[in-house]
Amino acid sequence: MNLEKVISGFFIIFAMTLNFGFFYGDMTDIALHSKYELFAAIVVNLIATTLKLGDKTQMGSVLLATSLVADIQLIAAATVWSIGVYAYTMDVEMTSIVISLAGGALAANVISVILYVGDTLRSKR
Repeated sequence: MNLEKVISGFFIIFAMTLNFGFFYGDMTDIALHSKYELFAAIVVNLIATTLKLGDKTQMGSVLLATSLVADIQLIAAATVWSIGVYAYTMDVEMTSIVISLAGGALAANVISVILYVGDTLRSKR
């Protein structure tokens, strides 16, 4: 068993599940979406991105790209949420923007997990 692959796979899948946990719920009710879960999703996504930096294969490049997309969208979601809370009123429109950005990050994370599993199944023992 390759410990590096286990750790990398753990963080890739953990990033997706945290992102899903934040995304799941009514798009118009911010009370159903935890700011702490969004923060955890950002941190775990950044860790997963860092772990993907050393891979010099074509698959590693695509995995890194999906991770960077997820990072940017989750950071944008947190930024919009902060602006909505501290500069404006957090209304339905701001809430839907935050959740939509997290949904885009979730899509990138799902693609990353599918590619990771496909690469694992394709690799030789």
